[in-house]
Amino acid sequence: MTQSIAGIKIPDSALARATTEYIREQEDDLLFNHSRRVFLWGALTGERKGLAYDAEQLYVGAMFHDLGLVAQHRSADLRFEVDSANAARAFMQPFGLSEGDVEQVWLSIALHTTPGVPEHLRPNVALVTAGVEMDVLGINYGQFSDEQREVVTHAHPRGEDFKECILCAFADGFRHKPDTTFGTVNADVLVDEDPSFKPLNFVEIIRQSAWKA
Repeated sequence: MTQSIAGIKIPDSALARATTEYIREQEDDLLFNHSRRVFLWGALTGERKGLAYDAEQLYVGAMFHDLGLVAQHRSADLRFEVDSANAARAFMQPFGLSEGDVEQVWLSIALHTTPGVPEHLRPNVALVTAGVEMDVLGINYGQFSDEQREVVTHAHPRGEDFKECILCAFADGFRHKPDTTFGTVNADVLVDEDPSFKPLNFVEIIRQSAWKA
């Protein structure tokens, strides 16, 4: 029987079921519940805006979006978002999606910490970011009803200290490759954890380049 939360049906295709099982095995409760909420906030946003999105692909994007934070999926030199997107792409290969559909899921994951861009792309890309922004930053919090917020967080609880716990999960996922946070919101996480951390500076990189002028 298809599960429904806050009026949103959890996709029940072979790909969606495999995704749920795989992410449940790979992630702890913090990241798993967060990822499920990201799907629900994204889908609710899509419904509210009347967007034509693919629920299965939105689900895969939401569920995989933070997998690159998990130890066994961390690369040494790629942004964690790219690690997550690459893992999703590899996972989807046996399920027969078109190259274009796989690319949309990849983009939805890779761009979810790049504000100002995803909302101008296709709905599946935009809605993963919308779900992340609602769950982590509270963006558009007031656009969801009290009932929607209560039902979603009852099904997938935030816990007593989600804000600090998710910041710890972020830092754990990329403190070993701090330069990958350049140009993203992730640099703020490392500065908060270690005020002595000095992120790469775009202006300094320009001035110190090999060009004479």
